[in-house]
Amino acid sequence: YLVEEVLHQQPAPIQTFLLRTAILDRLCGSLCDAVMDDPAVSGQETLETFEQTNLFLVPLDNERRWYRYHHLFAELLRQRLTQQADASAYHVRAARWYAAHNLELEAFHHATAAQDIELAIELIEGKGMPLQFRGGAVPVLKWVASLPTDVLDAHPVLWITWGSALLMLGQVVGVEDKAAAAEAALHGAQMTAHNRDLIGRIASLRTTVAVTQHNVDSIIVQAQRALTYLRADNLPVRASINWALGNANWLKGDRAAAARACTDALTACKTTGHTVIAMMATLGLALVQEAENDLHRAYETYRSAVDLVGESATPPICDAYLGMARIHYQWNDLPTARQHAEKALEMARQIETTDRAAHCEIVLARLLAVGGDLDAAVAMLAETEQSVRRQQFALILPHLVTAQVFVLLRQGQVTAAAQIAQRHDLPLCQARVALAQGDVSSALGVLATAKEDVEAKQWADDLLKITVLQALAHHGNGDKDAALHALDEALTLAEGEDFVRLFVDEGPVMQKLVAEAAEQGLHPSFTARLLAAFDSEPPLPIGAASARAAQPLIDPLSERELEILALIAAGLKNQEIADQLIISLNTVLYHTKNIYGKLGVNKRALAINKA
Repeated sequence: YLVEEVLHQQPAPIQTFLLRTAILDRLCGSLCDAVMDDPAVSGQETLETFEQTNLFLVPLDNERRWYRYHHLFAELLRQRLTQQADASAYHVRAARWYAAHNLELEAFHHATAAQDIELAIELIEGKGMPLQFRGGAVPVLKWVASLPTDVLDAHPVLWITWGSALLMLGQVVGVEDKAAAAEAALHGAQMTAHNRDLIGRIASLRTTVAVTQHNVDSIIVQAQRALTYLRADNLPVRASINWALGNANWLKGDRAAAARACTDALTACKTTGHTVIAMMATLGLALVQEAENDLHRAYETYRSAVDLVGESATPPICDAYLGMARIHYQWNDLPTARQHAEKALEMARQIETTDRAAHCEIVLARLLAVGGDLDAAVAMLAETEQSVRRQQFALILPHLVTAQVFVLLRQGQVTAAAQIAQRHDLPLCQARVALAQGDVSSALGVLATAKEDVEAKQWADDLLKITVLQALAHHGNGDKDAALHALDEALTLAEGEDFVRLFVDEGPVMQKLVAEAAEQGLHPSFTARLLAAFDSEPPLPIGAASARAAQPLIDPLSERELEILALIAAGLKNQEIADQLIISLNTVLYHTKNIYGKLGVNKRALAINKA
């Protein structure tokens, strides 16, 4: 009642000013001038008068440039405006003012409030960079989803806008429907330069969907179609196509071509300011660097992708956090690796129909396994496998199988690991299983063939992994010189980038090899660091990956003997074992003698290998 009374007491020109400017969430002099469109009225002077007379006006800055009406007063004014006049013209004037001052979201808000479709489209399209890629994905999506089909069909670009806004928000489902609707709306239309560009943008939508599905053939077909139809000056969409082609090259195994395509996309983004594609291309480049064992540079590139999007982080940035998690894992910084992987998983679950969440779960399962929680790791991988098979994410299967074999061998479940490895053509998994089974010759054969293949492809990451396994295989074959030669090669490749888990994950046999390398003066600083990491590891379960498949003992080990053998495998000395189990040194020696007798060995290293 009081608010209404105050309004009624104002002169007619003031009431008119109040009603017209009530559409604004915040006010300044020149904006009010634009909305009023009356040279006789000064917006700034009127606002200052309102403030001096305490007319429900709240200053928003110390300079007294921006103001807002009191909420109740603004609500009353808007109700009165709706009753007395059509506010569309005022909204259009506000939209034009905001657009002229580069406040696109506010301009779009007023254009849609005016129901001015053409103006809204003009603002969405901007100067070549659609509004959904400039922080407006949510309001743009909300608006286009509210429009009737006949309006969308009359403006096919809005179907395309809808699809790209969905993709921007990680919602892949429904994008093809929007692309098909845009295509249908263009059917029979004259092939103007504008309509040809729209056809190219439809193909770009489908290219991005194909990227989420890892469909190389579709990426290439749709990308070529997009490049055929897009305007030469449509640099933002062309940059996205370059990024997609980089993704296709990565999937084909051509890492050099993938890096070139991502670099080209980044170059285009510097001209256009396309932050989203710049982020995706940066992630693609980081992935190549990581695969080339350039961990430190890859980490900085992943970090730059995060910095690029800042607080407005979109779900696909989960790839950066997962990449950093993998790198921290290799650096043996497991708490930070877990932190990044969990953040990545949280974001990945916001993206529909992609395998990003499964990749995160695989990394987390490995972290659980090396932390000693093997049951939790097995359970997580089982759930991941169900999801992967249900959604038919075929390309992630090698990563999943590799993790499953790793965990099973760590549990000592050699038979189960062998059954999984036999179903997949994954040489490193097959070699691991062969080593666990004591079939060293088979392991060496598989690794030799695999090494030739990755050397031809110039895949640095797999080459390093193979070389590590060759060191273990030569050791198992009793060829100490060959084992140390292979280990020296692996250490040379790994030292500069601080690979630690690559060696530590191989367990006690690798620990022994690294110790022998240290004794011979090979890579003294790096081997010292690795041995320190080995010493801090929790004990491996009896029958873990580093040991040969356990054979049934005629005289099984007792529970206490199993405890002592686990501590022996962890590298503890006899007195340290006695201290940990709170027993005498003589008791440890007695149990150790029994263990050696039951296993048929006479040395610690042989007992570990036989366990």
